[in-house]
Amino acid sequence: MMEDKKRGMGKNLGSLKGFSMQFLPYSEIRHLNSDDRIKKILGIILSNNILVIQGKLAPNEETRLIGDTMAMIGHIKSFRGIELAVISGNGREGIFGRFTKGIANALAGGDFSAITIIGPATIVKEIKKNPKKIELLLNK
Repeated sequence: MMEDKKRGMGKNLGSLKGFSMQFLPYSEIRHLNSDDRIKKILGIILSNNILVIQGKLAPNEETRLIGDTMAMIGHIKSFRGIELAVISGNGREGIFGRFTKGIANALAGGDFSAITIIGPATIVKEIKKNPKKIELLLNK
């Protein structure tokens, strides 16, 4: 019976070929200007990678990324856009916690209390988030 379950699992996993997850530390994009940061992210996404970024993009960068990907739909073969989610703390830390977090973020040059997940819509069906978990639902 275990053999049948293993074989069944292998068949399901076979349909998820052609993508990988990549972690991008903020230190790799910290010194880039907005244009280069967006280009680097798009290059990773267009290579069928699900990208996990330490920190979060500036609001104008996130807006530009979404706008650029919308403009690409129909112009790049099999590109259907992106799914994007930012997961950050619940904001319940006290004054001392906010102070130390603010100093750490200022020294590091980014907000490390958050992560950003971006994936091509051909792979990522939906990203669900709640306080206890993140669900990354993939297309079959």
